[in-house]
Amino acid sequence: MECPIHLTVGNRSLSMYKRAMKVSFGLLNRRPCLVPTLRGWLLIVLALSATGFFAVKNVHSFLAVNDPVDGGALVIEGWAPDYALAEAITEFKRHHYDKLYVTGGGMEAGAPLSEYRTFAELGTAILTRIGMEQKFVEEAPAPTVGKDRTYASAVALRELLRREGKTANEINLLTVGVHARRSRLLFEKAFGPGTKVGIVAIEDHNYNPARWWKNSHGFRSVTGELIAYCYARLFFSPERE
Repeated sequence: MECPIHLTVGNRSLSMYKRAMKVSFGLLNRRPCLVPTLRGWLLIVLALSATGFFAVKNVHSFLAVNDPVDGGALVIEGWAPDYALAEAITEFKRHHYDKLYVTGGGMEAGAPLSEYRTFAELGTAILTRIGMEQKFVEEAPAPTVGKDRTYASAVALRELLRREGKTANEINLLTVGVHARRSRLLFEKAFGPGTKVGIVAIEDHNYNPARWWKNSHGFRSVTGELIAYCYARLFFSPERE
């Protein structure tokens, strides 16, 4: 099928067409082009719909990845809710870790429980309050930063382990829901190829993961984390240290 300029002015159409081609000054050429038929458009719509449905159904499980490693240290992000901190205690006892490290940067002034300086300190206090023995918990506070807070927390933990003379060959990071994949990626960037980072994703109790798009909290969490993960994967580059 060809895509000429359509002119419908009786017998003058050919002369007008030639005049239009002269105006192009040799910059335009006629080329055949294909357009879908009705059946073709239907197949395209069906293919796009199926792709979209598959993405919506699977994006949550992609972000909320569960892929723990055997042994190593257990790490939890201190901002995690109480039910995730309680699950960290269960995980710690189930696999007999030596230490549970709690990460997190500075808390905003005026925030609830702001008497705690960092989320690492807050998470540690909650853990000991709900049954974790103090001797098995250690804070890894991070500096207050305006962006890349998860990466800053990972760097703070790495430096703490170095000061203590410990080699982090393997760590298991426990976090909440769709934050998992991005957290693991940023910890991998902070620790480098010498450390294998496993991830344990605790289900977010604020929405049904199977119907995340029907809940405002779920929708914001999934779409926001998807964008943040793409940024971390494609554009984030840690400064040379």
